[in-house]
Amino acid sequence: MSVIHVLRTCQDRFRQYALPTAKGALPGMTNPRKTPTIQDVARSAKVSTATVSRALSSPDRVSEDARARVFQAVEQTGYTLNQAARSLRQRNSRTILVALPDIGNTFFSTILDAIEREAVLRGYGVLVANRFAAHDSGRRLHEYFLSNRADGLLLLDGSVALEPLLALAAPPIGVPLLMACEDIDHAPFHSVRTDNEFAAEVATRHLIGLGHRAIGHIRGPVGNVLTAEREAGYRRALALAGLEARPEWIIPAGFEMRQGLAAAERFMTLRERPSAMFATNDETAIGFLSGLRQHGLDCPRDISVVGFDDLAFAAHFWPPLTTMRQPREALGRIAAEALIDLIEGEPRRRVPRHTVLSSELIVRGSTRVHIAAPELAEAVL
Repeated sequence: MSVIHVLRTCQDRFRQYALPTAKGALPGMTNPRKTPTIQDVARSAKVSTATVSRALSSPDRVSEDARARVFQAVEQTGYTLNQAARSLRQRNSRTILVALPDIGNTFFSTILDAIEREAVLRGYGVLVANRFAAHDSGRRLHEYFLSNRADGLLLLDGSVALEPLLALAAPPIGVPLLMACEDIDHAPFHSVRTDNEFAAEVATRHLIGLGHRAIGHIRGPVGNVLTAEREAGYRRALALAGLEARPEWIIPAGFEMRQGLAAAERFMTLRERPSAMFATNDETAIGFLSGLRQHGLDCPRDISVVGFDDLAFAAHFWPPLTTMRQPREALGRIAAEALIDLIEGEPRRRVPRHTVLSSELIVRGSTRVHIAAPELAEAVL
């Protein structure tokens, strides 16, 4: 038998047993079930494929009725369950996504470092999404998780819309989600944060204890949960001491140094100025002090200032800044550990677990006894 004859015989047998039939199945095998498509979902929900895509990626952009029909069709056809949820249940990317409001803010550097170190110890990598809420957060969320690029979400931004987060965390997708630093009202997620309101009260009480009775506040950005909590703590401390929170002494600003500089300009226009200020964070406090120095005012001779966060440069500014130290390393480490526990199968709780860490007052050179207080002047002199 020639070699050519042998080869032709092998080819004939290969075609007989290996080539698919006209129906697409191998001989002796049943035709595999057709994988559900987005067109199947659209037909079942009686909407367009574009509406299905929007409902899954940006649910806030679809009417409640259409969204309900799409989700029902997804369950009936098994579309998302088979293609997305199954891959999520079999997560193997071993990566967590960390969503930040502003990676340029030095406050987040220690937190991110702690998150990454804890993740590495547990065998996970870290992806970072910057300025998350400034974009279509619903679509970006679904892009990350439906493509199986991350196993869980660690959200450090309280300004993200709640609805797409709820859609992502709920079945059939069911992404493990934990919030750190900032909360969202009525969000049913686990969280790790510091007690901002009580810490702000402690900072303001420090100024009151030094004899200051005219105490102002440099606020954070409008609509931010930290702004509201820290202002509430400031007001509470004044109220408990029987002092007034005068509206003109509460200066709107933000979390950046340039906004602290602007706050200093507004401070200089006041006809009657407070002797002390509690700033919503260190960057704003330092910008404020720099602005006052340009006008010839000295700290703490002319004014006492307390910041919030205890960033690395707070101790090296002149004067060194009195501030509330947030446990940022612990915050990042505990948040990463808790999220990975959720990813790896810790039973989900019906009631979210909230971890609240305490801040510490760090007294430095930007605050001193207010000599104008009659009851303190004699003791100081």
